[in-house]
Amino acid sequence: MTLWRDIKGTLQPFWITLGYLFQKPVTIQYPEVKRTPPPRYRARIVLTRDPDGGERCVACHLCSGACPVDCISMQAAEDADGRRYAAWFRINFSRCIFCGLCAEACPTLAIQMTPDYEICNRDILNLVYEKEDLLIDGCGKDTQYNFYEHAGIGVANERGRNQDEYGPVDPKSLLP
Repeated sequence: MTLWRDIKGTLQPFWITLGYLFQKPVTIQYPEVKRTPPPRYRARIVLTRDPDGGERCVACHLCSGACPVDCISMQAAEDADGRRYAAWFRINFSRCIFCGLCAEACPTLAIQMTPDYEICNRDILNLVYEKEDLLIDGCGKDTQYNFYEHAGIGVANERGRNQDEYGPVDPKSLLP
């Protein structure tokens, strides 16, 4: 019984190989014909905008903290109305391993992964992308999400004035 199983286990891979031996190989002529990646393929990183056109990135440094190879750096700044943004944002794609941890760590959905896989370059310094290179005009995958309206921060709406939110409470009124 075990002898028959061992013989079958030895010959079956050879029959599969023999079946593929006479089939024509499938070759894609890459520069002329580009492969369509799967829907959840992670490649180039982009910075997206809010539905109202503002930058989504609030420079919270969570993406750079989550990056295992430390290829993301930025500096935080603040507008006159109190809205935070990244004064500069830099990704070194020569070090990036496209793991997607930065996109998962981003609370504002500012960092998103696209299926654009053609970012190679002979000069390694051209693989350092600045904020201007990464920022796109659209909202990315989630077109309705606006961080400042969702979080109830006083820039979009005054605190306590958002939907499903109570107004501020005077802590002295809670004392006995």
